Amino acid sequence: MLRACVIDFNGNWDDHLPLIEFFYNNNYHSSIGMEPFEALYGRRFRSPIGWLKMAYSLQKSYTDVRRRELEFDINDWVYLKISPTKGVMRFGNKGKLNPHYVGPYQILRCISKVVDELELPNDLASVHLVFHVSLLNKCVGYPTSIVPLECLGVNENISYEEVLVELLNRKVWMLRNKEVVSVKVL
Repeated sequence: MLRACVIDFNGNWDDHLPLIEFFYNNNYHSSIGMEPFEALYGRRFRSPIGWLKMAYSLQKSYTDVRRRELEFDINDWVYLKISPTKGVMRFGNKGKLNPHYVGPYQILRCISKVVDELELPNDLASVHLVFHVSLLNKCVGYPTSIVPLECLGVNENISYEEVLVELLNRKVWMLRNKEVVSVKVL
């Protein structure tokens, strides 16, 4: 084994001597019917490669608990996730209080099992149309029944004008020494 290593390592075989010893002690020997490490310590050697495989399997099992299989069909309506990171402007929105999802948008085609292409409006023309399914959230219900914020008449200072249509009911409640008027308004 040393002769083969001297030829392969071109004269600096002494640098690789620990690797040769490791290989020799963890290889099966037919004369003793086991590995020398197992004969000496009574158990098999656990290499770091096995530790990495075990760590990977543990991480995978932890991740699989939270993982959900997402599959969307063509013409489904989905919301698109925009993460509100501090100082980052995405899709024209900036700040913590902006919505986490925008939309709903229709799926034009399914490129693969985990990638879909969306039909975005013209104001998002600079955004790429293809998204991973982890960034999509299924729209439950009909998108035509969703009222857009633009038609609600919300002013710039986040206020709106209240318009009284009709008083449906009026009741006066007596609390200890105080009168409280309760009104039901349409």
